[in-house]
Amino acid sequence: MPIKIPDELPARLALEAEGVVVMRQADAMRQDIRPLRIGLLNLMPNKISTETQLARLLGATPLQVELTLVRMTEHISRNTSADHMKAFYRPWTEICEERFDGFIITGAPLAHIPFEQVNYWDEFCRVLDWTQTHVHSCLTLCWAAQAALHYFHKIPRHLRDRKAFGVFRHRNLAPSSPYLRGFSDDFCVPVSALGEIIREDIPAGSGLAILADSVETGLCLLDDPKHRALHVLNHFEYDTGTLNDEYLRDGAAMLPENYFPEDDPGRPPENRWRGHAHLLFGNWVNQIYQTAPFDVAQIGVTPSISDAA
Repeated sequence: MPIKIPDELPARLALEAEGVVVMRQADAMRQDIRPLRIGLLNLMPNKISTETQLARLLGATPLQVELTLVRMTEHISRNTSADHMKAFYRPWTEICEERFDGFIITGAPLAHIPFEQVNYWDEFCRVLDWTQTHVHSCLTLCWAAQAALHYFHKIPRHLRDRKAFGVFRHRNLAPSSPYLRGFSDDFCVPVSALGEIIREDIPAGSGLAILADSVETGLCLLDDPKHRALHVLNHFEYDTGTLNDEYLRDGAAMLPENYFPEDDPGRPPENRWRGHAHLLFGNWVNQIYQTAPFDVAQIGVTPSISDAA
């Protein structure tokens, strides 16, 4: 089934050009089906690029997905036009009475700022609390994953001596997890992170399960069943050229590892993670479909199928 996004969203043209089936609003209304309601709280500076990346992965699943774009209420984006934000994004305080099958919170370039000093930290914490009562499953990415682990489990974030930057091999530590269904024993994932979460800081009794890690860059995927969350510390969602864009943005100061053929930035990079990115997001959406209440009003009210088991 296709993904349902606003008709005029810039991501629509890019996705349609790639062959992703995108449903128009009028067509969706004619179908007698309940789509999965997925919210996207987009904290990235380049919001249009992130919208496209995540809509691409959600739109490749076999289920109909209705995507709602969300922003922090008071924070003003300086990198995306006000017209775009007004046309396509809803402030969190406007949607906080609604319920969602899934909710994605992206990363943000805030590695140097202590969590409590982020100007929207208080509202961010309210969003995390809200996911416990109004969201069936939450997917946190990069900075949001570190922040959620800090908030829910008091796990500190450490700054690396040197940014982890490139494409690194990761180990499948939980092949029986529904989120890793179809994954190979090892796989490549883009990493762009100055901060990190260390295994030894995970408290006993937290219920956190490490699903994947890298010998070179550390933890990658953590299942957090107590909070119905999947924390993704790295960047499955990246486009082929995203690391190159970061490399050029930073003045070519640091060459991404294992990215350009023979480490030659004059040659186009090859995407070696696309298949597993689609698997991860497809597995997450399928797990929501298998366990969420059919009646959206019951999300956060009645136990899910997995909770009841």
